[in-house]
Amino acid sequence: MTMRLPVYFDNHATTPMDERVFDAMVPYFREKFGNAASHTHAYGWDAEAAVNVARKEISALINASPEEITFTSGATESNNLALKGVAEAHHESGGHIIIAATEHRSVLDTCHFLERKGFIVKVVPVDRDGFVHIKKIEEVITPKTILISIMMANNEIGTIASVAQIGSLCVSRGILFHTDAVQAAAYLPIDVKGMHIDLLSLSAHKMYGPKGIGALYIHRRYPRFVLIPQIHGGGHEGGFRSGTLNVPAIVGFGKAAAIAREELYSDSDRLTHMRDRFISGLLERIEEIRLNGHLQQRLPNNVNVTIAGISADTLMMELKDIAFSSGSACSSSNPEPSYVLRALGLEEGEIKSSIRIGLGRFTTEEEVTYGIKRISEEVVRLRQSRSHPQKKNASTQVLL
Repeated sequence: MTMRLPVYFDNHATTPMDERVFDAMVPYFREKFGNAASHTHAYGWDAEAAVNVARKEISALINASPEEITFTSGATESNNLALKGVAEAHHESGGHIIIAATEHRSVLDTCHFLERKGFIVKVVPVDRDGFVHIKKIEEVITPKTILISIMMANNEIGTIASVAQIGSLCVSRGILFHTDAVQAAAYLPIDVKGMHIDLLSLSAHKMYGPKGIGALYIHRRYPRFVLIPQIHGGGHEGGFRSGTLNVPAIVGFGKAAAIAREELYSDSDRLTHMRDRFISGLLERIEEIRLNGHLQQRLPNNVNVTIAGISADTLMMELKDIAFSSGSACSSSNPEPSYVLRALGLEEGEIKSSIRIGLGRFTTEEEVTYGIKRISEEVVRLRQSRSHPQKKNASTQVLL
């Protein structure tokens, strides 16, 4: 089989759309183009029926009820709705929110916004592996704590949180619990009931679906809680999120969820094997290299390493035949070193020497072999170039 170049190793940033997802979406761009809110004719009925099927598939993936799924434009909006919606609704009973230091920017920035509105946000530190310890959360809970938001799996280092334990803690203290499950949904089993999750954010394009569509699970079981909508105008989605539904994208999201539920364990097992191969391959071939993130409680598709003495940006420029990342794609416009790696205790130089490999459903063993070989070879070459710099008038120079 001929390998396609460049090899794609950036599945944490986005995943390629599964062909089965695309095929499911196609009819809803032209033949079945109705507005799901049009209840007076067949075009609207067909669109509404398709949305209902998707809602059912997504809810089944996380063991929720279909009516507990609210569609959004993506996980960033879902996180905003969860945090701002809870804060605005429950500010009288307390304005204290707890998050982890390694949360996604859409959670951190939303909390900074809420702080400017008078809310108190406590940021819990993580350990060297990026793990959030329950004890650290317990220590900062106050009688005014209204919400705890801890992401299920980190988008940079792949560390998986003890979500069920955090959920149980929240139940015992009468605190609402939100988790950003964007990176976890395609690879980890999720049970919102068993894990005591009140709010959960999802994004289709991180699970082989289309971009521009996400969802927020909102617990509707007893006791119910109030969530203030952030977008008004029409009262769509049970009043939580107004706006005409993106039916083709929702159909694709539903199909992606159905495939994820069916293939979750096989995908996870295969990716875990390739991840471990990638990690061991790099550790065997490269000196002075360190794995970032938890060794066991780790996403099956995540590899994040620090390679001493190597600029990650330089490595990426030299390896144009491989697509990977030096940090979170959502922060790629920010020249500052990764705040996630900083939270782990890495120095600035170490952060700038770190790379992230994100494997995916369509990654092959051949590509893993190629990636190990190319990265290790280029690291050796760059180190040799640094040890023996070329003269200034040489045609090629390596900048670190």
